Amino acid sequence: MPTATATPDASSWQRFAAATLRAFHGYAGWLVGISWWRFILLSLLLLIISGILQHIPPFTWRTSQVLTVDEPPRPPKPPKAPAKGREPVIKIEKTKPTAKGDQSYEITIDEHGVRIQPRTRAASAPQGAASDAAPDKPSVDIRLPPGATSETVREAVEEARRAIVEAIEDAKDEADAARDEAQAAAEEVRGQRVRVQTTRLGDFLPELAFLWIVASAVIKITYKRQIQAEAQAAQATEAAEAESLKRQVVEARMAAMQAQVEPHFLFNTLASIDHLIETDPQRASVMQKNLIALLRASMPTLRDGDGGPRDLRRELEVIRPYLEILKVRMEDRLRTEIDVPEGLLSAEFPAMMIQTLVENAIKHGLEPKPEGGSLAVRAEVQHGKLAVTVADSGVGFGKAATAGTGVGLANVRERLQLLYGSKASLSVRENNGGGTAVTITVPYKSIDSGDAT
Repeated sequence: MPTATATPDASSWQRFAAATLRAFHGYAGWLVGISWWRFILLSLLLLIISGILQHIPPFTWRTSQVLTVDEPPRPPKPPKAPAKGREPVIKIEKTKPTAKGDQSYEITIDEHGVRIQPRTRAASAPQGAASDAAPDKPSVDIRLPPGATSETVREAVEEARRAIVEAIEDAKDEADAARDEAQAAAEEVRGQRVRVQTTRLGDFLPELAFLWIVASAVIKITYKRQIQAEAQAAQATEAAEAESLKRQVVEARMAAMQAQVEPHFLFNTLASIDHLIETDPQRASVMQKNLIALLRASMPTLRDGDGGPRDLRRELEVIRPYLEILKVRMEDRLRTEIDVPEGLLSAEFPAMMIQTLVENAIKHGLEPKPEGGSLAVRAEVQHGKLAVTVADSGVGFGKAATAGTGVGLANVRERLQLLYGSKASLSVRENNGGGTAVTITVPYKSIDSGDAT
């Protein structure tokens, strides 16, 4: 049961992973398909859109909240100290005497109490001067009716003092009440505050857009290189497959040609042996031994059928009995020479190429010539490469009536191109003593040591 429960989850996860991978490859392919100018314009547009979205809903909104804050009451301000040199003075005086001989009184109320004293006319002038000099002092003028006595003045002053005190007390009470109300209102306002809170969820949008742009640029660069590498790998694989197929075609052509040549040569050799058994048994025995050596050396190549490189020694093991058989058949019309240093016998060389050149030299150069000629096989190192030359003194290249179509040499060139590319070559030139010289040049490499020069 647990296994049955886990299987759907695993299958869902696999589908999700596959869908994500497809989306990634689709996005990466789209990035690779657009130009860099278009990528830059789209990136700028993405940054602008992210900057706008971070300031509008649903990424940003504002909320208002009323908060009640308990604050300690503020102490009342201390009263201002009275200014120096300014003393409140209340003066009650008779301003205009109604009859000659009336006397005016000056009543002064200050911190020392109330003073009532008569004022002469002489003293009134300075007082007037003083009043002009100090007009800012508060004063109260009380006009007395004619015939008022001192007692009447005292009563009036006492009544005025009581009225002033009551007025001051009432004004003070009203000021205190107004101050208390203002302070209560201020405290109520201070205790309630309105807080506006802004919630931002889109502050990360510009940073996210920038990271997305950077990641997209990295994907665009790396994925393009990956696609190019895959394309190059596919192209290389295709080229290798084409080369392999081409090589197989060439080898098939060579095998077909070899299948045509070998039976013909074998039948002619057997017929010659049968004839020599009756006329010259000794030569027939030599020819039979050379045929056995030739077949023993050729069998590995015929069996493997790869036609790949092998050492020069094995190639010469095929060429020597082949030439000896031909010398028995052509008698004195064929002279052979093999000049290969001992140190080059381990050099790498493509299979059956020397045999092809020797067959062409015999068939198209020496056999058409009545007197025959010589055939030489030489090997040397030239400029770090192995050069093998097959030279004959026959009628010359393309001059015999039995001249072939050149398919053999074309196959040799094609095989060299497949095996070595431009590092190998085949050249055909006229031999110094007449006839044709064909040279195959390949990179020098010893099969025993595996080192190339």
